[in-house]
Amino acid sequence: MRCVRRLLAAALLALLYGSVAAPAAAREVVAMQGGSPGTIVVRTSERRLYYVLGNGRAVRYRVGVGRVGMQWSGRSSIQGMYVQPAWAPPRAVKRDNPNLPDYIPGGAPNNPMGAAALTLNGGEYAIHGTNRPGSIGHFVSYGCIRMYNRDIMDLFNRVSVGTPVVVTR
Repeated sequence: MRCVRRLLAAALLALLYGSVAAPAAAREVVAMQGGSPGTIVVRTSERRLYYVLGNGRAVRYRVGVGRVGMQWSGRSSIQGMYVQPAWAPPRAVKRDNPNLPDYIPGGAPNNPMGAAALTLNGGEYAIHGTNRPGSIGHFVSYGCIRMYNRDIMDLFNRVSVGTPVVVTR
């Protein structure tokens, strides 16, 4: 049943977000040494996220990462998986942008979480899609990892709750 729900969610999101084209090279399989299969590795200095496949290979995605002073590194794991999540700005975001609404429903065009979100243990961070595809490849967030909507859905279908996440600078 879970696979059917994921396929339906992916099909719905392809219809909803199909017009947001990601560059052809946004996602690719590359050589990668190290890392356990099934682990997500984020290299903020590269602005790349790797999903380790094993046998020296990984799927590499372009991402947007934390601004200077808002980056973090360490180990975490996926705590939750959400399609078209609602969003409430964290205190730091609201402090810097007081005109933001207190709550933005899932699927709203101004919702910064995009098509899906993978929330991480131990904080307010997530790996998520974006309604601003031009931000991918840059230092732009308050610490979250942004992906093209098509790429977050690809990653969403590869992982599960508990998947390890390693963030390096």
